[in-house]
Amino acid sequence: MATVSLKQDPAVLSARLDRAAATAADANLDALLITPGSDLQYLLGVRGESFERLSTLVLPAAGSEAAPVLVLPKLEAPGYHDVPADDLGVEVVTWVDGEDPHALVADLLRRERQPSRVGVADVMPALHALPLQAAVGGEQALAGPVLRELRMRKDPSEVEALRTAGAAIDRVHARMAEFLTAGRTEAQVGADIAAAIVEEGHTEADFVIVGSAANGASPHHALSDRVIERGDVVVVDIGGPIPSGYNSDCTRTYAVGEPSQPDVRDTYAVLQAAQQAAVQAVRPGATAESIDAAAREPIAAAGFGREFIHRTGHGIGLDVHEEPYVVAGNRLELEPGMAFSIEPGIYQEGRWGARIEDIVIVTEDGVDSVNEQPHELVVLPA
Repeated sequence: MATVSLKQDPAVLSARLDRAAATAADANLDALLITPGSDLQYLLGVRGESFERLSTLVLPAAGSEAAPVLVLPKLEAPGYHDVPADDLGVEVVTWVDGEDPHALVADLLRRERQPSRVGVADVMPALHALPLQAAVGGEQALAGPVLRELRMRKDPSEVEALRTAGAAIDRVHARMAEFLTAGRTEAQVGADIAAAIVEEGHTEADFVIVGSAANGASPHHALSDRVIERGDVVVVDIGGPIPSGYNSDCTRTYAVGEPSQPDVRDTYAVLQAAQQAAVQAVRPGATAESIDAAAREPIAAAGFGREFIHRTGHGIGLDVHEEPYVVAGNRLELEPGMAFSIEPGIYQEGRWGARIEDIVIVTEDGVDSVNEQPHELVVLPA
């Protein structure tokens, strides 16, 4: 069965389809082929699931007289019943086992003329991409560059969904004293956090990082059987989707009792100032790389440049990681509606680490954060 998002306004989806078709034409593509995933959810309100049977949206570029077609295995069609196909002018075509769905898509693409260049979803399995290439002919390109031009700029309903997700994950961080105490393992703490993520309004916990002491110096450490000790610094990075499909992602750093390492408070103050500087630098017209620099410069000036080992941020929406990426070399100018993380970190290998992460949204005249939990080092009862 397909995974369906919260009911979308057909007018919003119709506008997205039109913009995608126009952007495809601007990219010299004849059509887009969008298989299940976040791009399909963005365009039709349903994420779907990818199996060995082909499901795809065939979206002709602007200028074509052909209608969009949703091609589905007949046995999976009920999972797409919430797609407002009639309102969107989308034709639904089903196929059954024994028929060749790749040839069917090729025939649909040739309704007007032989396509010379088709954009395929970035996440399309090779199981389908290669047979489609053989059946359709011509050139294949990634559809991602087309869709990201739309998805980077969140509309008001998407902004509201991100705010709801941010508030939900804030509620989990506010409960951290319930879970994070000395004598418990990271895995035990993580299990309780995962349950709380669902309790506070998410459909699932997509990721839970509990990095204590030296484990906190590994940015993507997940969970282990290490027993948390009094005085440990602990990085907690958590998030997941809410029912609309939009995601949360928020990191805070805690101490279980007074930190045992003498340099923790001074080093953490550097990190907190860097994160604040990067957030304050966000505004329309600023480049993504300038935000990265705003976070990186104070950390480097304090002598920790080599301990900040990842980009400053990533876009977020229907995917936890999407465009725009806040990283050196990305000269993209920020625009209202863009949403991304600001998450500098300092990681002292073999000792401890710290990270502070908020999701921010570019406004008409600056920036707004969806996360409101304190940024200070939170000292929990041991």
